[in-house]
This record gives sequence, structure tokens and C-alpha cells, in this order.
Amino acid sequence: MRTLTLAVLSTAALLAQAQAPPKTHLKVGDMAPDFELLSTQGKKVKLSEFRGQKNVVLAFFPAAFTGG
Repeated sequence: MRTLTLAVLSTAALLAQAQAPPKTHLKVGDMAPDFELLSTQGKKVKLSEFRGQKNVVLAFFPAAFTGG
């Protein structure tokens, strides 16, 4: 049982290291870089199209539409 617990903890530690957030030069309060995504209607939308006009909120749901 002790070996199993150690194996689980070791695996969890390795997974935590593998999922470290990417390094970036951006800081809180910096202007977001421009990017382009598909809307829910399938149209291309660029962040810069909204700059100065509207507030933009991005919500990412990693498990959405995956069946999990």
C-alpha cells in the first residue's frame, strides 16, 4: 500500500511540473496582444476590432464539448 501511495504521489508531482504555465513578458495591466479566433458562428474575429469600443471578456472552458 505504501508503494502505491508513493507511486501516486510521484505521478502527481510529475504532472504538476508538466503543466506549468508558459512564461510571458506580459504583466497585469498590459494591453493584450492582438489575436484572431473563430466566433461561435464560425466567423473570424480579431481582438483589435473591439479595441476602444467594447470591453472584451474571454472565457475558456477546457472540458467544453469534449464529452468529459
